[in-house]
Amino acid sequence: MQIIAHRGASLFEPENTLRSIKRAIEMNADFVEVDVRMSKDYELVVMHDADITRTTDDRGLVKDLTLQELKKLDAGNGEKIPTLDEVINLVKNRIGLVVEIKEPGTEEKVIGKITENKLKKTIITSFYHKTVQSIRSRYPDIDAGIIFVGQPVDPGQMASAANANVIFPSYRYMDEDLVGNAKDNGLTVYPWAIDDPKVFKIFSEMGVDGIVTNSLFDLQK
Repeated sequence: MQIIAHRGASLFEPENTLRSIKRAIEMNADFVEVDVRMSKDYELVVMHDADITRTTDDRGLVKDLTLQELKKLDAGNGEKIPTLDEVINLVKNRIGLVVEIKEPGTEEKVIGKITENKLKKTIITSFYHKTVQSIRSRYPDIDAGIIFVGQPVDPGQMASAANANVIFPSYRYMDEDLVGNAKDNGLTVYPWAIDDPKVFKIFSEMGVDGIVTNSLFDLQK
């Protein structure tokens, strides 16, 4: 069972920060998941929201701020907004990396960073299924997955349309049929985001490959 730390150990540390990622490594997660956006000066930065208001001490949009301006912000407990380069340097040879692409058009730069650093344990994912399709068509050796909310009639067909080999369904809409369909189609299944140990046990028994979670400590007790 693979444990993916959602935005790092985000129940305990400021999300999508190096501190949160370090905590996830210390807590023996298998992967850390981060969200990637582009700054005004075309740098890849790690931030979930398009707007910086929720997670920093200022207001504005990531796309309207340069990396230098973003680096002046407090992302929680004195942490700075990391670049994807900084994240890769931290996780390399230590933990797997899941990169969620929040903005179509950034995938080439993301893949460039991954290949330059020869990262092997990596998954690219997105709610933008066309982006996943584009990645897998050009880089078939890279694992890439679609994220979705809801219960599709045929998850395997939906993944096939995106040429994805991984799926990240919202656990709230999942059942044994969805997992069975995914397995019949050779897909790796990671439901998100499970923080309740009782729910974790249910999905473990369903045969999923792992889970995405904010609550590493509770699930590993």
